[in-house]
Amino acid sequence: MATYAHPETLVSTDWAAAHATDPEVRIVEVDVDTKAYDEGHVPGAIAWAWNSQLCDTVRRDILSKQQFEELMAASGITPATTVVIYGDNNNWFAAWAFWQAKIYGHHDVRLMNGGRKKWLAEGRELATGTPHVHRAHYQAADPDLSLRAFLPQVQAAVSAHAAGLVDVRSPQEFSGEILAPPGLPETCQRGGHIPSARSIPWGKACNEDGTFKTADELRALYAAEGIDGSQPVIAYCRIGERSSHSWFVLKYLLGFNNVTNYDGSWTEWGNLVGAPIEKGAAAAAAHRS
Repeated sequence: MATYAHPETLVSTDWAAAHATDPEVRIVEVDVDTKAYDEGHVPGAIAWAWNSQLCDTVRRDILSKQQFEELMAASGITPATTVVIYGDNNNWFAAWAFWQAKIYGHHDVRLMNGGRKKWLAEGRELATGTPHVHRAHYQAADPDLSLRAFLPQVQAAVSAHAAGLVDVRSPQEFSGEILAPPGLPETCQRGGHIPSARSIPWGKACNEDGTFKTADELRALYAAEGIDGSQPVIAYCRIGERSSHSWFVLKYLLGFNNVTNYDGSWTEWGNLVGAPIEKGAAAAAAHRS
């Protein structure tokens, strides 16, 4: 059985429990439900709110370099700290935080395999208090934009058939039946998907307990849709969080060299005047025949 390309980017719940008080490790919880942390979390973990601390709400963008440096410094994190991130929904927003950390050059950042779901299922200790954190000094690298796809790049790739597009949303979002998952407000004017995109929902990469499937299973999952690493891959979803999860799988677990996350995703493309879209599951199949 093949192993992950970068197994060092994952830790087990056992590892997290053993290193919860390690001064060289900072465990961070990032949830879709920002109240979940208060209900109980990994002892020693701090929380980042995805909707306020991990984005620039004025520019509708990820954190700037300066904002990222401030977040890390306020979290007691230095460039030498091992940062372990986990969260609910099988690490949706944990992967989004991981992606931003890599954009700004943090060397040792990892996901806790299985996330909050596995920690709770194992009946592990939960803390309710917020740990005291000593402010640190943090200097980030200039953003590595090779990890991120912007609208012009996606438009060029679609026009030239120069990349494999992976739509990681639900089949109902992909077909245009619904505009967003129930209860989530960020939406769009039109339903459907980017022309030529393959529908590979992010959740297919996970086991029932929230952990990632084996490297062999993951490789077969993507290869069945023509995504094998032989050409650049662009992952997208609705606002970039679920596609960060698939980006992590493709880049760090399977080791594909050229993988980008289009975080503008469907809220950008689906609202764009003049952008072509397709509806229905059959449209994507036609491109593969």
